[in-house]
Order: sequence, then C-alpha cells, then structure tokens
Amino acid sequence: MAVNDELMTFVKEGLARGVPRAEIEQALGRAGWGAAEVRVALGSFADVAFPIPVPRPRPYVSARDAFLYLVLFSTLYTVAFNFGSLMFDLINQWVPDPAAPESRMPAEYLAQAIRWSVSTLIVATPVFLWVSALVGREIKRDPVKRQSKVRRWLTYLTLFVAACVLVGDVTALVYNLLGGELTTRFLLKALVVASIVGTIFLYYLTDLRGDSEGGAR
Repeated sequence: MAVNDELMTFVKEGLARGVPRAEIEQALGRAGWGAAEVRVALGSFADVAFPIPVPRPRPYVSARDAFLYLVLFSTLYTVAFNFGSLMFDLINQWVPDPAAPESRMPAEYLAQAIRWSVSTLIVATPVFLWVSALVGREIKRDPVKRQSKVRRWLTYLTLFVAACVLVGDVTALVYNLLGGELTTRFLLKALVVASIVGTIFLYYLTDLRGDSEGGAR
C-alpha cells in the first residue's frame, strides 16, 4: 500500500518527539486517516530505542522474485484447474447422465481427458510445492519480502478470481435448486468447485491478514 508523504512526515516527526505510537494512531484516526494507512505508516519505522525514528527496510521487486511468484501462481492455477477437470471427468464416469452432451462422446475421449489431467498434475504439482517451499524459506529469512508488490498483486488477483468463481458456483447452485433441477451429478461438481476455490481463497486471505499484522508490528 502506497502511503501519503504527508502522513509519513507526520508519523516520523511524532516519533522523533517521543510521542507514543498509540497516541499518534488515535490522533490520525480522529483526523480521518484510514486505520490501514496509519498502521502501514507506523510500521515503516522500527519500534527500537534510538534518538531518531529508525526506518524499516522497504521491499523491492527483483526479476528473480517476479519470476518465482509468476511460476508459483501459474502452477497454482494449473493444478487447481486440472484437479477440478479430473474430478469432473470422474463424476461423469461414476454418475452418468444419458441426456448430458459429454455422455454421447466416445469413451476414448473421456480416457484421454483423464490422462491429460493426471499428467499435468504429476508435472505441475511438484513444481508448485517446490516453488512454494522456496518462497516460504526466503520470506522466513527476509520478512520484508512479504511486502513484495508482485506477490501482493498476484495474491489479490487470485482472491478476485476465486471470489468470482465462488459467487458463480453458488449462484448456479441456487438457480438449479429453485428450478428443481438439482441433480446428484451437478451437486457433486458444485462441491468440487467450492472446495478447490474456497481452500485457495481462505489460504491466501489468511496469508494477507498475516501481512497486515506483520506490517503493524
């Protein structure tokens, strides 16, 4: 989050004069500044005993970090999509519906679709887990990297996509329920989508909350 220069100057001068952080936060709140902006501004200075405010190191974007996060999120999307596709194909196989268009396709087509999804998962899942572990170790070693702009943009983009998919999934579920067309096959597919997307949404939302709490300290 970009912080207003005037706000940063006020916080810096207040800390330099020995004003407690809580009082600075209250004064800014009464003046109409947003709580998130104030927390970020205060978090920009380390809470250490020193005659003048000590700035915290600011995150920077390196080509390597951008590459790692792009690989991380692209493999996340690949794994999520292909796992969902695999579950859909298995549901089509376990709960056949003669009226559905895919039921009239040759069995070979279904087998190829399942084989493709499994092959993609075998390749993409280890890459996602390895890059995720690598990024986690780097953040643990250098917590400033949690504030990487590339990471935050891709995380918010992922939350946006996940939220849209969840809304669409629930809408389709309610629509079919009201129309009396809620079949076991459709319900299973809706649960698959909700489970995959819901897990991703909750994980990265919790991760962002951890960023906010870390920035406030």
